[in-house]
Amino acid sequence: MVLPIRPRAARCGAPLLLATLMAGLPVATQAGTPAQRQELAAALRQLDALERFVVHSAATTPIAPGERYHFDYPRLLDDLARVRAGIEFHLMPSRAQPREPADLSADYRQDAASDAPQATEVQP
Repeated sequence: MVLPIRPRAARCGAPLLLATLMAGLPVATQAGTPAQRQELAAALRQLDALERFVVHSAATTPIAPGERYHFDYPRLLDDLARVRAGIEFHLMPSRAQPREPADLSADYRQDAASDAPQATEVQP
């Protein structure tokens, strides 16, 4: 069976591009912080392009009834969303919100009378 070129490109191209993106990430993580951020930002742009391609391909590829296999576009889009979330989390990590500072007493001096234990005489 010979498939038309568009579904074949969608079936081979999308996973191949995803594998290429994932293969480039270890190199990006070894780079310095500014270079790493640039590489990850470029990966996000490539993910945008890939998602547009997948959405377009899913919309234009008809699923013939009775076809035994078909490409699972929703699963690919879910996986791309997970990859995107991981990259975005790395680029913009959540930080703890500042707490309300507790009021300081600012009174560190005690009277000498209050420091000394009060002597109580025990009467027999």
